[in-house]
Amino acid sequence: MWPENITVRCPLRRTRVTNSWIIIILLHSALFLFCICSSAQEHRSSCIGASANSQICASPECFRSEKRSKTMDDASGLERGFSMLDADFFNDTKMLEIEKGAKELTIPIIKDNRNIVATTNGGLKYPSPLVFNSVWKHKEAYDDTKRFSYPSVYDVTRPEKEDDIAFMNILELGHLIRTKQISSEELVGIFINRLKRYNPVLEAVITITEDLAYKQAKQADQLLAQGVDLGPLHGIPYGLKDIIAVPEYKTTWGSTTFKDQVLDIEAWVYKRLKSAGAVLVGKLVTGSLAYDDIWFGGRTRNPWNIEEFTTGSSAGPAACISAGMVPFAIGSETAGSITYPAARCGVTALRPTFGAVGRTGVLSLSESLDKLGPLCRSAVDCAIVLDVIRGKDPDDFSSRKIFLDDPFSVDITKLTVGYIEDAEMEVVNVLKSNGVKMVPFSLNYTIKSVQGILNFTMDVDMLAHFDNWQRSGQDDEFEAQDQWPTELRRARLISAVDYLQSQRARGKLIQQVKKSFTVDAFVGNATDWEKVCVGNLVGMPVMVVPVGFKKIKDPPTNNTRRRTAVATGIYAPPDHDHIALALTMAYQGVTDHHKKRPPINNLGPDDTIPNPPNAVIPPRILKS
Repeated sequence: MWPENITVRCPLRRTRVTNSWIIIILLHSALFLFCICSSAQEHRSSCIGASANSQICASPECFRSEKRSKTMDDASGLERGFSMLDADFFNDTKMLEIEKGAKELTIPIIKDNRNIVATTNGGLKYPSPLVFNSVWKHKEAYDDTKRFSYPSVYDVTRPEKEDDIAFMNILELGHLIRTKQISSEELVGIFINRLKRYNPVLEAVITITEDLAYKQAKQADQLLAQGVDLGPLHGIPYGLKDIIAVPEYKTTWGSTTFKDQVLDIEAWVYKRLKSAGAVLVGKLVTGSLAYDDIWFGGRTRNPWNIEEFTTGSSAGPAACISAGMVPFAIGSETAGSITYPAARCGVTALRPTFGAVGRTGVLSLSESLDKLGPLCRSAVDCAIVLDVIRGKDPDDFSSRKIFLDDPFSVDITKLTVGYIEDAEMEVVNVLKSNGVKMVPFSLNYTIKSVQGILNFTMDVDMLAHFDNWQRSGQDDEFEAQDQWPTELRRARLISAVDYLQSQRARGKLIQQVKKSFTVDAFVGNATDWEKVCVGNLVGMPVMVVPVGFKKIKDPPTNNTRRRTAVATGIYAPPDHDHIALALTMAYQGVTDHHKKRPPINNLGPDDTIPNPPNAVIPPRILKS
């Protein structure tokens, strides 16, 4: 006989029932179902039925339920931690993803930085390189920095073919304009036609600023007719990476979220170029929010190998220079965004000293890393553009007057230049034959977490600029979910203390690199990630120098004309951009790799051009 009352104990509740066989049977069934829904730990420890012989549930359904319950428990625990950071807006999947990334990537970097700079108390060593200025309105004296002395160009005649005009350098195009062999308006027409012609395949242009271009070109022609010459960029078309604001035109940042954004801001670099008479013909592709080469309209292709993408995020500037769609362009770099696409697309580019070019009106990823720089046909063109856009921007506290020597007057025979293990030896040998003292070199420092320091710096700063974007869930619209969304979710868990420790570690890196930099410049790989991180953290300039071409990997046949561009870097200490420019000009003065044209009009017989959806591809592009 069953006792008068039965007390049933389970982990989560206690129930009293009356004596009844039916109730007993129902109770056993209820207990069985309850066990299915309980966690694995609860099954192992304490699910006790009315009978002393009750067994732990071992069915497949129970196992799957246990797994789901454990995942929910894990996420629930994480939610409490996230709430302390005021970041409990993430869903369970994102929190678990962030936890995984933190364990694998974030925590090891935190520990490395602590070991570098946090073992001694007091904070007297390795100060952060972050800059603060409490002046509310910055007033600068007139920037009277002496300008460079450009070489003169004579006896340049207008080519018969527009393709040949499109690949002329800035000084040659300027000579044609000044000698009235071509007008700025006519030149604008040539380049706008090329933008329209090649963009359906390359996906390198976001907005063609046609009305503005013809207006500015007409003004440039009128000024010259009145005897007013604004300098070497007078009447020369160019493009801007679409993170740079121009009034009345979209500044999309390459992002679906911001693709209709119009900023009523005139970026400082745009002002400088406009005052020099340059003519804006297009806003060029940036990878979404300045990351890689994927943007809301597609993915930018490499003119030298159109089945390959450019990398980024200055994807549009690099592709457009390579394909002769603009004579020069302005890109930006926080960590490799000029160097990588320039190297892949076979163009010459300068990532200048940090602070050399003002950034007002430009999307900011990291105030202590962002830089604007020129992508061009040659080092001579890079020097001309840098000379126009450098100087103090009154609204950018990190920008400053940098009194560079004239790169056209540098005596390279008085320079000692190092070369490291991954340097392209053709560059080393050419410079040596031109009288430069070339010596083996290594850049020595003890910091092992260089790449982690850069990631902490860039990601935390970026998240500060896009906090609302993340909190509102707009990161779910991002074009490549394994890029900014993943990085910035993980950055949410980097504490202020650990961020500052990374900056102090960066300060130590700067000290060690400065001490190790015993040469005037050095030659080395421009796209090695460690060097990219070191160069950007220290703020040193680098020239990306095309040095030739090699066969593509797995060519369709030996008749393909597609190529892989090969490049190297010439690095100089901060404020010595003129040294890197002078050395590159010396190299390019006796080589012609930078003058080569990609086979976009003349592919091999077995090559194919990818056909983007809904693209209208002019027949001329398909010419074999």
